[in-house]
Amino acid sequence: MSTNTPEDLLYTKSHEWVRDNKDGTATIGITDHAQELLGDIVYVELPEDGAVFAAEDPCGVIESVKAASDFYCPLGGEVIAVNELLDDSPELVNSEPYGDGWIMTLKLDSTDDLDQLLDSHSYINEIAE
Repeated sequence: MSTNTPEDLLYTKSHEWVRDNKDGTATIGITDHAQELLGDIVYVELPEDGAVFAAEDPCGVIESVKAASDFYCPLGGEVIAVNELLDDSPELVNSEPYGDGWIMTLKLDSTDDLDQLLDSHSYINEIAE
């Protein structure tokens, strides 16, 4: 099991990570643990720029050699950027899940929603169970 869970990020039980950009936006991807479970990622269906999601809405699909898995929006907001590098290099989600493998940036409906997410220690405990 992976323990690569940066302490400066927040996490969901469905294995997304959130970087609070401290300006009302958040960058989002899937965790190292999630990419490990999925295996070699071959395609990422990105959400549309400008799409609006509620927390926990499915907002994309990540396909690996093993399976296709929905990607959930951890917070409510509007998509203001997607990682177009993933169109040609979806394997970045495997090799750099917390770096160049990010998926999207949201303009948050409310920064208060960040309080509902897990810190790194809680997330590690969650995936250990």
